[in-house]
Amino acid sequence: MSHSPALLTDLYELTMAASYFGRGMDRTATFDLFIRRLPKQRNFLVASGLEQALEYLGDLRFDEGSLDYLDSLEMFSDEFLAYLAGLRFTGDVWAMPEGEVAFGQEPLLSVTAPLIEAQIVESYLLNCLSSNTMVTSKAARVALASRGKAFVDFSLRRDHGGDAAMQAARASYIAGSAATSNVLAAKRYGIVPSGTMAHSYIMAFGDEEKAFRAFAQDFPDRAVLLIDTYDVEEGARKAAKVAIESRAAGNRVRGVRIDSGDLASLTTSVRKILDEAGLEDVAIFLSGDLDEYRIDQLLSDGVPADGFGVGTQLGTSGDAPSLGSAYKLVAYEGRPAIKLSTDKITLPCPKQVHRSFQDGTLDHDVISMRDEAMEGRPLLRQVMEEGRRVHRESLDDMRDRCSDRLASLPERLRSLRATDEPYEVRLSESITSVVQGLSGPRRR
Repeated sequence: MSHSPALLTDLYELTMAASYFGRGMDRTATFDLFIRRLPKQRNFLVASGLEQALEYLGDLRFDEGSLDYLDSLEMFSDEFLAYLAGLRFTGDVWAMPEGEVAFGQEPLLSVTAPLIEAQIVESYLLNCLSSNTMVTSKAARVALASRGKAFVDFSLRRDHGGDAAMQAARASYIAGSAATSNVLAAKRYGIVPSGTMAHSYIMAFGDEEKAFRAFAQDFPDRAVLLIDTYDVEEGARKAAKVAIESRAAGNRVRGVRIDSGDLASLTTSVRKILDEAGLEDVAIFLSGDLDEYRIDQLLSDGVPADGFGVGTQLGTSGDAPSLGSAYKLVAYEGRPAIKLSTDKITLPCPKQVHRSFQDGTLDHDVISMRDEAMEGRPLLRQVMEEGRRVHRESLDDMRDRCSDRLASLPERLRSLRATDEPYEVRLSESITSVVQGLSGPRRR
């Protein structure tokens, strides 16, 4: 039984909406979605999840089953439920494009719409952009650590549910992954599917060499053999024997995979075994609870790996598994709005982010009023107008953007360790003036 995505919201969004409705409060409001501050382990983020968010907004509606359920709660008036029956998103959306690097306090997305519409969509938008941005940012770090070598999304079996696995495959591709093990994601997003074999395959045959030979025969031009079920070096010798046989038959074993043990020393030994057998073209692929830190260390130590499969740590963003995201009212009925809670002060007014470069490298950003003239490249673009999409782009466009932006990061921000010199995000004089005016002594 299907359920309306409109119900994928927190109850308080609906109780607030019902109260707004009963009091005639549905004038134009602007909400900003942003990350308050970067996790300690992050020097930058990569914006992601916008496409799914726009699909949600474009399809927003409460179907009959949803309305019947809300009615059964005995919390909402018939008039409010009738209003929800006709609710569609009619607002404007400005957003950072996917694949753009972002920093704390910068709006990833800004919604301007009637207050009830803008309020009801809060929970989904936070979930969507936060989770996607989290994984894309992690994958971008893996891409930097891999130094141009291929890495593959292996996270499906470790992700927090099927939807998360689909998001992880897409997010990883934007950040530079070469492929995904997730077949449904490969089909849906046009990503190359990738896979080798499991240890169970080897054990089912009861003979490692026999298993290698069978797989190489069944997949004559794409076999990658898993060699760590028993003894890695002996597995490498058997794989080399099968690879030579395959070459003689006009076929090719593309690589071997090591999934456990001391990857540094084993990879070096396996490379020697393969090279001595004249198999310099057979690649060595590593997996086994890898993350950007382990990949960076392996390559820094000169380990001759050709590619990496990254699973758990990628799909769950293990070292920074959540982002401090917020979706806050910044204007209502044309007046600026601000939250003054300790450590949670927000920036009022519809905004723009302007980015300046120095010799092709990111230098600083300025958060300004939406229409304020500033130097630098504006990052937020309008993607919906009156509820209609006004901008689309391909996944490869997002991927190219991410690659370009990672290349333009200052070296200190490309480091996997927290920098002592965070990227500078300034406030324009106009924004600063409004903040000061609103945060002064409160009037009775």
